[in-house]
Amino acid sequence: MRIVNSEFKVSATSPKQYPTDDLKEIVLVGKSNVGKSSFINTLANRKNLARTSSVPGKTRLINYYKMISKVASGEIEENKEFYFVDLPGYGFSKMSMQEQVTVGNFIEEYLTKSKKISLIIFLIDIRHDPTENDRLMYDYIIKQNIPCLVVCNKADKLAPTKVNPQVSHLQEILNPLNDLTFLPFSCEKKIYTEKVLDVIKQFIN
Repeated sequence: MRIVNSEFKVSATSPKQYPTDDLKEIVLVGKSNVGKSSFINTLANRKNLARTSSVPGKTRLINYYKMISKVASGEIEENKEFYFVDLPGYGFSKMSMQEQVTVGNFIEEYLTKSKKISLIIFLIDIRHDPTENDRLMYDYIIKQNIPCLVVCNKADKLAPTKVNPQVSHLQEILNPLNDLTFLPFSCEKKIYTEKVLDVIKQFIN
């Protein structure tokens, strides 16, 4: 699978602003500054599709990005369209309490009311053990019973020989049942992308 075209579609804070088509949604969650926007840009092979910022917590809207991909079916490639849905990052302390409540409410409303969520991609930082907020988000996803892929981003910051052991370590902490897929990723080096795309392909077909 490869993404051949992409565009920003809409920002939303309520169901009346969600796209009205029937495309499947691949949802990105994670703490502020974990690299969700860079993840989108890397897979779309575009530098500035999703705006990145050095200031954590800047994204405070639900952002929809429409993707057009080529998916091999035997010897034929088919076009498959879907959305990446980028949710605001959590854990940014400088956001006011009222802003945190407001953002938390529309995130929860989206996750509970959207009927088109096909997969949640939960990004964590491969270098660090999960934070308390990471654990809360993980528990929430499990309770919602939505398929989930855990992406351990910033793998370029580790020596190659330490990547897989660290991914296994993070899975032991968050997912001791070992029933979810955990994959390394690097937005900076654009490596480990094929396995992530292979998982996404399963959920947009």
